[in-house]
Amino acid sequence: MSVLQRLFPWIVGLLALVYVAMVAGRPEHTGEHWRDYARLPVCADGRVKPLDTFARNSLMQISGRQTADFDGRRASATEWIVELMSSPSKAAGRNVFRIDHPDVVSMLGVKDPKRTRFAWSELEPKLDELLRQADKAEQVSAKQRDPYQREVVQLGHRMSLYARIAQMQTPLTVAPVGAGEDWRPLADVVRDPALSDQASAKSVISILAARAKDDTATADREAAAYGSALTAVFPGMISTSEHETLFNRIEPFYQSAVLYVLAFVLACFALLARQSVAGGTGGWFISLNRATLVAIALGFVVHTLGIAARIYLQGRPPVTNLYSSAVFIGWACVPLALVGEWFFRFGFGNLAASLIGFATLVVAHNLSSGGDTMEMMQAVLDSNFWLSTHVVVVTIGYSATFLAGFLAVAYVLGGALTPLLRGEPMKTLPKMVYGVICFASVASFVGTVLGGIWADQSWGRFWGWDPKENGAALIVAWNVLILHARWGGMVKERGVAAMAVFGNVVTAWSWFGTNMLGVGLHSYGFMDSAVFWLVSFCLAQLLVVGIAQIPTTRWRSVLPPRKPLESVRGAVTPA
Repeated sequence: MSVLQRLFPWIVGLLALVYVAMVAGRPEHTGEHWRDYARLPVCADGRVKPLDTFARNSLMQISGRQTADFDGRRASATEWIVELMSSPSKAAGRNVFRIDHPDVVSMLGVKDPKRTRFAWSELEPKLDELLRQADKAEQVSAKQRDPYQREVVQLGHRMSLYARIAQMQTPLTVAPVGAGEDWRPLADVVRDPALSDQASAKSVISILAARAKDDTATADREAAAYGSALTAVFPGMISTSEHETLFNRIEPFYQSAVLYVLAFVLACFALLARQSVAGGTGGWFISLNRATLVAIALGFVVHTLGIAARIYLQGRPPVTNLYSSAVFIGWACVPLALVGEWFFRFGFGNLAASLIGFATLVVAHNLSSGGDTMEMMQAVLDSNFWLSTHVVVVTIGYSATFLAGFLAVAYVLGGALTPLLRGEPMKTLPKMVYGVICFASVASFVGTVLGGIWADQSWGRFWGWDPKENGAALIVAWNVLILHARWGGMVKERGVAAMAVFGNVVTAWSWFGTNMLGVGLHSYGFMDSAVFWLVSFCLAQLLVVGIAQIPTTRWRSVLPPRKPLESVRGAVTPA
């Protein structure tokens, strides 16, 4: 190996570390004073959280992003919500409402079809018609709404949230600093002047009044003083609020997704280098593979720190809802894929780790638009023991089944359509798939049994043929069916791969499809907007299963290499 090839993994690792350090140290707000506002605690969705978290979640639901456009500059969610609460007439001109459906846009009288974000001042003249359309669409079952009806319903919810914030009905901003007090919305203080004597109410009113007058110096002093006063009364709550604000600012899952993308690009180049004449199985292939491993390892560390931070902030195990399940599934897949890479070292483990890690974090990002990702647990789920055992183990089973499926996709597409698997990988990649299926069978079976025991304690029955229970049983049955088919000689490498790819469909159904039914005791998060992506994913997997039906004798990685054109001409040219 050349000097550059030896140093390349170190260079990649150093650049990735510099990126992480810059992200961790960057100031998110336009001024340091906004950090005093961001960490102020409020109460919403059943839990106390920093104003920064509530602002991000609200703006994400309304606008689809966590920043707002303030006259050509990007403002933080905290700055946006403080303006909305203190100067709603000024905030009404900000383009924060995201509307994608052209028919809804045309209803507003806007002639620019390319616009996707609009201001409250543009929606308000059509408010009665929009609410009428939303009420009409609400009467249709969520599973039967067309895209226009879904958009109108979502817009109605966004407008309702915006109005409640502007009217100071949410969040609960008046903290209970005195005996017998409770969290209250500022709207209660406005309706009942007697409540304005509370210390918290006075501070919040002073802050918003100063912001309304553009007296930023006074507002900043009041915010800092209010934060100090709350620290003296609730030191633990303020400390947690500060940590959650830091977690929001760093965005560890977004940063790990960036590192996984870098790793995926490097893994692709490593596979190309392996096929090159100069690369072979040494040289740049080894260098790029090591660089890929460095990027994955750093992304995994950031990913792990993000999960650990959520565990600390929630006081709960890592998986509590759909969002956290997506984060955890990707996290669990990474080390499982790297174990396979450690044994076989052909680059496909790195490829699977980076791709699945990134894809699941993208899924989690889209799930975060539904609201608070650290929401309070439903009463039936309020058990750290079972969340730490059943939920974690069964989610690891999901992860392993997905990993086997994605490795099988790489085997089918790489073998049938490209020469990338020519040689030893055609033998070793099926072994990786088989080994992961064995692990997935055990994890999914143990997790499902533990779930039955929890159901018996919670609902008085071990099994009730609930859709989610059926989905878990299907995963176990499908993995066992693959193993029995292989042991019985009914399928070989290609058949195992095709069945493992279909395992992605079974797992996706158990993970998301059961929630979309909207029925059963396990339906905790119906999302009609995800139906398209679930169906598209399943159709893509079925397409790969169809490609797997091509006999391996016709796969490009099995066929002999094509001879260069010049050598062919020389062979047919007469002497």
